Parts: sequence; structure tokens; C-alpha cells
Amino acid sequence: MIYTVTFNPSLDYSIRINDFAFGGLNRIGEEAIRVGGKGVNVSIVLNSLGVDNTALGFIAGFTGKHIESEMQRLGCTTQFTELPEGFSRINVKLDKASEPQTEMNGQGPSVSGEECKQFIGRMERKIKAGDCLILSGSIPRSMPRDMYEKILEVIDMEKVLVIVDTNSDLLRRTLPYHPFLIKPNLIELGEIFGRSLTDYDDIVGCAMHLQEEGARNVLVSMGADGAILVTENGQVFSSPAPKADDLSQELVDVNGAGDAMVAGFLAGYLERHSMVDGFAKGLAAGSATVYTSGLADKQQINLVAQRK
Repeated sequence: MIYTVTFNPSLDYSIRINDFAFGGLNRIGEEAIRVGGKGVNVSIVLNSLGVDNTALGFIAGFTGKHIESEMQRLGCTTQFTELPEGFSRINVKLDKASEPQTEMNGQGPSVSGEECKQFIGRMERKIKAGDCLILSGSIPRSMPRDMYEKILEVIDMEKVLVIVDTNSDLLRRTLPYHPFLIKPNLIELGEIFGRSLTDYDDIVGCAMHLQEEGARNVLVSMGADGAILVTENGQVFSSPAPKADDLSQELVDVNGAGDAMVAGFLAGYLERHSMVDGFAKGLAAGSATVYTSGLADKQQINLVAQRK
């Protein structure tokens, strides 16, 4: 079984206001409400690609109930832990013509030490040999910073495929446990090494350094520049972002593209246990998502994957 973990799922309220007036009345031109959170996105894309998985994490309140019901409506299997107080966060994403997106992310509910301990216990009982575990996103302030490490301590890392996609500090802390795959984006990789990365050889060198620290395979997402994959057997694959002529010719929404890449990689890899297949489908899923409103579905991903 494949499990995704999202400690702080969200409802993402995306709005477009072309002539935003700070301090005045603004009328929204376009709006959409979608479930969000990195692991949630991975679960949705995996499900669209026909890969069974179960979404884990914490939810609370009326927003948490909507997150779970919406994921189930999309066909996803959920086993969230419902907290007794608070409500799952609401993130506001403001688009304005010709300007970068403005994001306002909610805090989410508080998670007690006892609830964290119980969650780790459930993970220890649930995750078995042959399973895949995807740890995605940040850790809420109410939870211990070593929560990912505590989870990795109770599972058999030699028999479970673990994928980690989180911020630079949390990501680096998981490396001693030898995760199967880590997926930093280019900015996160630069933050780890304290410099801006633009040179191909420098990017590959930094990825290899993370392998020396414990990562088995490193997938670096680079937006429009595509991605670089450095495998544990020394192979290096790189490609610009592909595109399908049938999809929009303009960038629509970059949110969730990295999560779609993780889902696509895993779906492709599991077909024949091929890193090449994983890299190709990961690129296709990430690229299809940025030219799509919301997360790309199987048809859209295949349009990109089949492009010659």
C-alpha cells in the first residue's frame, strides 16, 4: 500500500482580482476552492493515475470534514485523524494580472504531544514491508520538529520506499534514515547549500552531496527548466519541462506542480521499477499541472507524456 502523510491539509481559496485596491472594496473576477496540502495533492494525482493509496494526517472542524469529503468524492481513500478542537486551515491565493501570486496561509489546528505519539504508534503498526510512504510538506508549529524522524525510526527503511518532499531544514534531517527519494526544488536545494544554483554541474554536485549524507535518489524540480534526477547507481537524467500542444499555451497555475511530479514519478517507477519511467512520468505530471487549472488528471498527463 502507498500512504501519503499531510500534517496540515488545507482548503485553498484561489481568487483573481485584476485591479486590487488595498483598503478598498474589491470584486473578485474568478474564484475556486480546492483541497490542498502537499501529500493531499500527491494522493489526488496518484488516484487519477489509477494508483491506489491512502491519505493520512490531521484534520479538524468543518473545513477538515470538507477536505475529507472532497477527497473521497474524487475517489481517494482517507484515514485522517480528526482532532477535537480547531479547524483545518484555509489558504488564500490571490492572483493579480502581470504580478506574482500572493499567498496567505492559515495556521491550522494545534496537535498535542499525545496525539503525535498516538499517530506515530499507528504508523508503526500500519506501515509494512513492501509499502511506500510519502512524507510531504511542512510540520505545524504545534508539533515537534523531529516528527518525520520519529516516524522513520519506527519503520523498516530497508523494506519500505520512503519519499520525502519538504522544506530544506526538515528534508536534510531525514537523510540519515536513507530515504528512497527526496525531491527538493531548485530554491530549496540552494537554501541547503547557502547559495543560488544555476549551473548544471553545480546542481548535480549538490544532489550528489545529499546522497553522501544519506539520500538514495535525488529528484530536483526546476520549474520551466524541467528536472534533474541523480540515482543511487550514479546515473544522471535531465530534461526541460515537456509540453503538449493540446493544453494551454500559457502558464495557468504552478501550485501543486511539484506534488504532481512526485506522484507521477512514483506511478511511473512502480510500473516496471524503472527510474527512467519514473523520471519521464514525473516530468509529464508536473508540466501538465502548470498548464492546468488545479491538478492535472490522467488524460492531461498522458498528453504530455506521449508528446514526441
